[in-house]
Amino acid sequence: MHSKKQAPVKYYVGIDVGSASVRAALVDEFGTVVAHADQPIQIWEPQPDHYEQSSADIWAACCLVTKKVVCGVDASWIRGVGFDATCSLVVVDKQFQPLAVNCEGQNYRNVIMWMDHRAVSQVERINATQHRVLSYVGGVMSVEMQPPKLLWIKENLQKSCWEKAGYFFDLPDFLSWKATGVTARSLCTVVCKWTYTSDGGWDDSFWKMIGLEDLVKDKYEKIGNHVLSPGESVGKGLTPEAAKDLGLPEGIAVAASLIDAHAGGIGVIGADVKGHNLPCENQPITSRVAMICGTSSCHMGVSETPIFVPGVWGPYFSAMVPGLWLNEGGQSATGKLIDHVVRGHVAFPELQSKAAASARSIYTYLNSHLDLIKKSLPVGFLTVDLHVWPDFHGNRSPLTDLTLKGMVVGLTLSRGLDELALIYLATIQAIALGTRHILEAMQAAGHRINTLFLCGGLSKNPLFVQMHADITGKPVVLSKEVESVLVGAAILGACASGDFASIQ
Repeated sequence: MHSKKQAPVKYYVGIDVGSASVRAALVDEFGTVVAHADQPIQIWEPQPDHYEQSSADIWAACCLVTKKVVCGVDASWIRGVGFDATCSLVVVDKQFQPLAVNCEGQNYRNVIMWMDHRAVSQVERINATQHRVLSYVGGVMSVEMQPPKLLWIKENLQKSCWEKAGYFFDLPDFLSWKATGVTARSLCTVVCKWTYTSDGGWDDSFWKMIGLEDLVKDKYEKIGNHVLSPGESVGKGLTPEAAKDLGLPEGIAVAASLIDAHAGGIGVIGADVKGHNLPCENQPITSRVAMICGTSSCHMGVSETPIFVPGVWGPYFSAMVPGLWLNEGGQSATGKLIDHVVRGHVAFPELQSKAAASARSIYTYLNSHLDLIKKSLPVGFLTVDLHVWPDFHGNRSPLTDLTLKGMVVGLTLSRGLDELALIYLATIQAIALGTRHILEAMQAAGHRINTLFLCGGLSKNPLFVQMHADITGKPVVLSKEVESVLVGAAILGACASGDFASIQ
């Protein structure tokens, strides 16, 4: 594949750490993914709502997939590396060794995942302070952000973890540290998940008010006092040790990272859509929303000036597209919810065997089954009597209520594949209605949105895409390059290399 190329091509490596797997891509200077690989990573759920990972396991997976995608490419053509990851919390001691975030004292499990909801009472107390920094997270902090998790560690693991901790990293920043040895943080992570403001930095009064004054004492060294814009180069590039681990040349540029959803946003939101007669053609980028749909979903909209949307995170300055304000809506369980509903149904074994027999994925099979049972009306009308409320893992936006639970109305005594297909459809429709609710809140606050750009695993499901178009009444654009999140990560590496003047 590479030998045909005469003139040297510039390549960039994008590394994406999702919830359940790590993926890497080799992307050329034209934005084409020329190779990609993935590797599962482990999740521990020691008790309900506690989700943990291992930073060593994650880094090992990063090394494995990177070596795969650069295999057989002239190393001198690789110019930069960009990382993105879930906004999980990584804890290490003063020697950068992993520290247990659990009562069992298992040090290798040193990551509290983004979707972990252990810090419910902590986040309630933080929100009760009504501190001014909360106005930049839609008025209410989420249990999925870092301050409540830090407070939980202090209150529950004081001796074993809190007192021994040297650094608390957002996972994207842990990866850039691992690659460069530099503890700089990305503006994206600290602004979106840690209450850093792009104009004033850390607010001492907030940390003192919530009982984490110890972080202020050491000039914020534990959570970061050197902040870089996404795509800026970090330190002197890859250290000899990291280069060996990743199978890349020492010293190549490493970019300040992004949260995974934000990398997906960067990968799609600036797309050239001329000639498709879309309402966003010849309109500013602020008329678009990027939706990154995976285990959970994020809805990213940018604006020239700050827009405060009740129940929607932000406005965050320069956290995704430099120079623009970001609002981020989200749904805590989307891909995870669809999986949960389908796999938990009594007809799931039948679905599995029929899908396997026809050599199709279970979702491709369900989509075709829905086409078989629909009568003259479009498939969406099949669920006229079946309704799902999708907040099985609480509501992130715009209701910001993590106590909400899920609900299904309209169940019958049927147990077959038809019934499973219907509840699958109703779940997808409920997720799309949740998206519509978020878009309506953003538009009521001042956003002017006319087109959706989808990426992520669920965007590969035609039914999911069609229901979003039907239910929001807006055209949906999909990227020709399916791996948009990896393209976003590679864009960071391209920017850090100096080959491009800016993210834009």
